[in-house]
Amino acid sequence: LDWWHADRYCEQRFAQLLFEPQESEQASFSKLLQSHHIRGSVWLNERDGVLHKPKRRRDHIVPVLVFRDKTDTKYVKVLSDFPALPAVTACAHLQWDTRTQEIATIFSYAVPAFINEFQLRGFVDEEGFVRFALIVHGHHSPYLPVFRADGHWHHFCVTWQQENGTWAIYADGKRRASASGLCAVGPSAPQAIYGRGTFIIGQDQDSLGGTFMAKESFSGNITDLHVWQKVLGAEQIEKVRSCWVVEQDLVFGWSSNALEVERTVQEVTTQFLCPGPVEECRVFEAGSSGFSYTSCLQSLPFICRYRKDAYRQLKKAQLESSHSLVGRVNMLAERTVVSPIPENVFTSDVQDMNLSVALGALDVLATVLREGETPVLESSDLLAVLQLLKQVSDVEIQEGEELKMLEQLGQYYMEVTELILEEQNIETWSSVSQVIRGPMAVVELCTRMVSHLAPLLTTGRTKITIQHRNVGLRRVMVKNMWFGYGSLQRCLSGTGSSAVFQDVAASDGGQRYLSTTVGTAVISSTLLSDYQEISTSVRYRLQHRIQWVVIPMCFLFFFLHVSPDAGGMWSTAGCSVVTSLPDSTACFCNHTTNFAVLLQVYEMQQRTTKEELTLQTLTFIGCGISFCALIVTFILFLAVGVPKSERTTVHKNLIFALAAAEALLMFSELAKTNEVVCFMVTAFLHLFFMAAFSWMLVEGLLLWSKVVAVNMSEDRRMKFYYVTGWGLPVIIVGVTLATSFNKYVADNHCWLNVQTNVIWAFVGPVLFILAVNTFVLFRVVMVTVSSARRRSKMLTPNSSLENQIGIQIWATAKPILVLLPVLGLTWVCGVLVHLSIIWAYVFIVLNSLQ
Repeated sequence: LDWWHADRYCEQRFAQLLFEPQESEQASFSKLLQSHHIRGSVWLNERDGVLHKPKRRRDHIVPVLVFRDKTDTKYVKVLSDFPALPAVTACAHLQWDTRTQEIATIFSYAVPAFINEFQLRGFVDEEGFVRFALIVHGHHSPYLPVFRADGHWHHFCVTWQQENGTWAIYADGKRRASASGLCAVGPSAPQAIYGRGTFIIGQDQDSLGGTFMAKESFSGNITDLHVWQKVLGAEQIEKVRSCWVVEQDLVFGWSSNALEVERTVQEVTTQFLCPGPVEECRVFEAGSSGFSYTSCLQSLPFICRYRKDAYRQLKKAQLESSHSLVGRVNMLAERTVVSPIPENVFTSDVQDMNLSVALGALDVLATVLREGETPVLESSDLLAVLQLLKQVSDVEIQEGEELKMLEQLGQYYMEVTELILEEQNIETWSSVSQVIRGPMAVVELCTRMVSHLAPLLTTGRTKITIQHRNVGLRRVMVKNMWFGYGSLQRCLSGTGSSAVFQDVAASDGGQRYLSTTVGTAVISSTLLSDYQEISTSVRYRLQHRIQWVVIPMCFLFFFLHVSPDAGGMWSTAGCSVVTSLPDSTACFCNHTTNFAVLLQVYEMQQRTTKEELTLQTLTFIGCGISFCALIVTFILFLAVGVPKSERTTVHKNLIFALAAAEALLMFSELAKTNEVVCFMVTAFLHLFFMAAFSWMLVEGLLLWSKVVAVNMSEDRRMKFYYVTGWGLPVIIVGVTLATSFNKYVADNHCWLNVQTNVIWAFVGPVLFILAVNTFVLFRVVMVTVSSARRRSKMLTPNSSLENQIGIQIWATAKPILVLLPVLGLTWVCGVLVHLSIIWAYVFIVLNSLQ
């Protein structure tokens, strides 16, 4: 077979195309092949690492000409002498500027006898297609559509030959137009294209080498332009499209050195991704024990390689099989006359399967699985079904296939997939775990299947959704798949794939680590352009089920080696948690693949009634003491005639906000019984705690202006402080109530709902304020320590080293002890409350006594 079919043949039989033998194995391997009368080349799979996929496109470093706008000045001249051309082919990769529908000249070749000797022009029609017209000897072909004006790279070739003036236009490897009669007329006709002319890229020559017009100029990007003095065949054109240069009869090869580029034309050297298949694949030379490359389309011998444990399990399943499922499918297939099905649908060759056969086979299989008397599949049955799914996912869809059949094929594929992932088949998946490393292999097969649905997308139908219960696929421009919680997860648990990172810390406080498990649906997302995958960043939110305390982690699934049968691994590489709620997690990943949220599950002892009562009592006592102290302080500020200043005013407002918040907090438990009162208490608690933090921020700003930025103007800033201290909280509370009125209050407490995003209307601003005040504290400590050091040297220059260190320690400790509560930084320990009840006691003591 050719390389592609050989690779598929092995994969469909749960094997892999043979890898390169090690140096020590090459001689004995060569003898082994010769003993089986195999001579010459044998296909090989290259060792490209754990994330290998067969390469179907190759990178090509190439100069690209950028014509940004239509002008009468931008041009590129080809510095080559052209001979007379009785036949010609010109090919290039092109990115069309879709902003204008005016005619654009891709290239023009002029000689003194004919200005329009050989030229290619195009424009975008009203239906969004780029139309090309070829001009030879001044004779014009009709404008015909060649590719969509979609802004993507396209490849084109134009051919012409002197005999009968036969011409053709190819786009993206397919012939779009052809005819004859495009030639000079008269007694000497037909004539070859004259030599020694001027070849200009991007402009129409109205005189030899000049007189350009802006409205006929080219706008877009062009690269890889080549010209041959012969007509290339379809296979050669496909090779050129794949960035392989046909050297024979090449007149002009793409090179920066052979171009005269006008200074306003940008020339960019870039990594261009070629659209065609790689033409050469790795082979082992049986006679010489060496390696080389040859055309992938050649038919050569090949060897499929099994891992020993997989091979033994495969043989065991086949020996123990009762062939119940296979027998029922074949019996039903014999009675089916709707479409031609092979005598045994499970043994058809890799090249036998077409759309009609695949549809009939899946129809029969889905019927048997749906109506089966014994719902539990045997190991051999599961392997047979997977083998058929592999064959169907590799079906080559031909142009013009009936779309209704294609959609039905997708529906049957989803149904069969869902049926083999039923809960009763968990043990069967485990029994073939060496052959198929878990049901994630099904995800990869479905991903391939989605690509076949491209012809279903039309201008009238821009979206497809095919679903069977818990499994489905969707395709717009992005193809998405989902495997609901009920299907794939149970089978993953059965195969042991769920237990990841078992070496995480065993216990901490009241928690005990249990396992890491797939806690959500599994989704697969890929961006397609012209049937090619494009990697892009992805943001997604998945719901999960919770029975214990969990730490959610965003994961993507990598398949190992060249085959999904070889298994894979979950990895957090390139993924991060954006937001995490008890019932869902939002993730961001920097590329497309298969995604799920895995939960690190902990068992956490629930707080006892006694512990809850102790926490409530501490809160009440601490807030009571704090409330009394705040009121006394507030009265002292008023009674003893403290001089009015910014600092005094800020202190008063902070005291008032804290006192009001703590008074409400002490009696919030009593408001639980009345829904309206509880709502009002929550709103005022939100307002006063938000105000307290806002005035803590003002304390930080005031401190900065007094200690750090001593050169700042000391004009009255109280208007700004009042806006920050009271205006900001009123706006935050008002906006939160307006947008989240129905989900504002928690179920069991008179406080913000932590089950929704409402809690971030408090936590978000608080984190910001704490960050600012932490920075302020850091700078104040630096200034204080520096000042203390200078004062120490001035007053006691001969003091001992221990004395100086003591002075500096006190200079550091004093502002920290004084400012931690004033700036609200004791609230930072609230982040640790979920780890242990000890932190809950610390948090309540520190902040109730603030």
